[in-house]
Amino acid sequence: MGIFLNHFNTLSTLVTPQLPKDYENETWKVLQQAVQAIQESRPVNSSLEELYKTCENLCHQKHGDSLYKKLSAEVERHVQKVVGDLLNNNSDQDIFLEAVESAWTDHCRQLIMIRSIFLYLDRTFVLQTLGVSSIWEMGLDLWRRLVMNQNEIRSKVLGGLLRLIDKDRQGDAISHQLVLSLLRMLTDIHMYTSVFETPFLQASRLYYHVEGENNVHHFTVPEYLRYVQQRLLEETTRFEGYLDKSTRRGLISAVEGELLERWTDMLLQKGFESVMADHNLADLKLWHDLLARVNVLEKLSLHFGNYVKKTGKALVVDPARDDTMVEDLLKFKKGVDEVVSKCFQNSELFLNVLKECFESFINTRQNKPAELVAKYLDLRLRSGNKELSDEEMESTLERVLILFRYIQGKDVFEAFYKRDLAKRLLLNKSASFDAEKSMLSKLKAECGSGFTTKLEGMFKDMDTSKDIMINFRASKMHNKIGSLDLTVNVLTQGNWPTYPPAEANIPDQISRCQEVFKEFYLSKHKGRRLMWQNSLGHSVVKAYFTSQGTKELQLSLFQAIILLLFNDVGDSALSYKDIGQLSNIETKELSRTLQSLACGKYRVLVKHPKSKDVSETDEFTFNKDFTASLTRIKINAIQLKETQEENASTNERIFQDRQFQVDAAIVRIMKTRKQLSHTLLISELFDQLKFAIKPSDLKKRIESLIDRDYLERDKNDQSLYKYVA
Repeated sequence: MGIFLNHFNTLSTLVTPQLPKDYENETWKVLQQAVQAIQESRPVNSSLEELYKTCENLCHQKHGDSLYKKLSAEVERHVQKVVGDLLNNNSDQDIFLEAVESAWTDHCRQLIMIRSIFLYLDRTFVLQTLGVSSIWEMGLDLWRRLVMNQNEIRSKVLGGLLRLIDKDRQGDAISHQLVLSLLRMLTDIHMYTSVFETPFLQASRLYYHVEGENNVHHFTVPEYLRYVQQRLLEETTRFEGYLDKSTRRGLISAVEGELLERWTDMLLQKGFESVMADHNLADLKLWHDLLARVNVLEKLSLHFGNYVKKTGKALVVDPARDDTMVEDLLKFKKGVDEVVSKCFQNSELFLNVLKECFESFINTRQNKPAELVAKYLDLRLRSGNKELSDEEMESTLERVLILFRYIQGKDVFEAFYKRDLAKRLLLNKSASFDAEKSMLSKLKAECGSGFTTKLEGMFKDMDTSKDIMINFRASKMHNKIGSLDLTVNVLTQGNWPTYPPAEANIPDQISRCQEVFKEFYLSKHKGRRLMWQNSLGHSVVKAYFTSQGTKELQLSLFQAIILLLFNDVGDSALSYKDIGQLSNIETKELSRTLQSLACGKYRVLVKHPKSKDVSETDEFTFNKDFTASLTRIKINAIQLKETQEENASTNERIFQDRQFQVDAAIVRIMKTRKQLSHTLLISELFDQLKFAIKPSDLKKRIESLIDRDYLERDKNDQSLYKYVA
């Protein structure tokens, strides 16, 4: 018998295991015990992995919301306990701050460990639920609401911090780490600005307000500036050490405002001039750098300009300083240039102030600075000035040219420079022709070719004269002058200064040479006229002295004429009047020449009676016992010296030239405008004329032109001028 099973079907079901009713509470107790152990710094019984898994299971069972609330309540409970402990802490400020810092550090450490247990909650429920803070943010918020919103705690923390920073400013030792930790706490809970920054900046401003007022009267100005620099450095270091970046601007602004900006005017008035006078570059640079921080460099430039004007004017206006004026100005210019370069960063502001000041004070004394600059160049370019190398000479010329740029009366400079250049060229007294040409090219670049045309003509005449003398010596006529060595410079009258004729009885030997050369020259250049300039002649004369034999004397022509008179009288004396009659030299020039021969460094004549000055009653004898270590002796330096007559003559020519320039400018303007008011005419003249002139002098020239029928006044308006065609 068999049983056959055709089909069998059975139904199976999956049964979900039921969690215990108190699963959530029991599980939370495990987690709560771990949280409390962390908060109380006790060992946690369960492993972190088990606790993490427990939290994950609760989240899977949809208990995330409940778990977050319980955790938040647990953390809040602990923070409330911390608050109570802090409120009951009656220790001094420093210990209280340490307690707050310790509690905060513990709180942060606890939050990190708690978050590691509840990480799954933080990454699922918190991220997925709108309006729920992360566990970390929840902990910070609790600290902010429960701890730092307590007025007593907040005020103690703020007061303690401000007190520690004050102690730090006073140089006392503090715990910078404590300050840093507490400030980071305020930053983390977003209370730095509201709780600390504003009161801190107010307290800082008050602190430096008082300290600035105390020190500005106690310190010298340089000491105070260094004190401000030190304070700024300290505050910058403090900012870098523990203050938030947002506080920097306000803090530095408070220090700058109370220590520097508030006292800028007083400091400048009290000490700037003395610091400049001492040429204290370090303090001047510090002054510039500090005032640049508060944007008041205009005030510094104003005081700098006042100092330059005052000091420069004192150098220019005092006639007693004329001998050293240019050297003093160059030294002064070098000093202030160094200040602008090394201390004021070559700022355009200070460069412009310097330029304006020099232009102002150097022209306060009309004409004289221009004259003295020309004379200074003459001194440097003369032979005998061997102490300067080529590089130093070039540097000196450049520096003098800077002064020249500031001078308004360039025509005065030109007149005196031309006169001195003429003497250097004609008397062979130039130290270096390269230096002469270099200066000429600088003047040409500065003022244009019109300014230097006549100066260039003088050099051309000297070159032409050399060629003439080569041809003369090669000619048969040269044999007629005998053994005398003759050199003649033929000058174009328009290029050279005007020299008044100087009469003298030329010795026959020299006179014959002059006639021979004149005949030669006119044979080559018919229709020209030669005028001998006796005052510029110089010669070399051999003289025999009993004790030393023959010496060569370099003399002016007038000196040579006088000495040659003693060939005819031997040891006999010649009176002043005798010498005057025999030489026919003008009285002032005669006295000047005799003084150079009898009262100077080299006394080849003996004056009776002996004195420093020459009078008409004096007598002179040849000094046959004259001694000197040199074989060739220069006595003709007298020709280089300026006489009062020469100076007056040069100034008179400048005055006349200026009158011509003014007249020409007035006519030129009126010819263009046809009619013009007095005010407008004066204004245009000031624009066109290149030298300083008074309105009263311009009015005189206008009156002169009216008298000469170049201009006329309007019949209805006396202040209106009309051009007369």
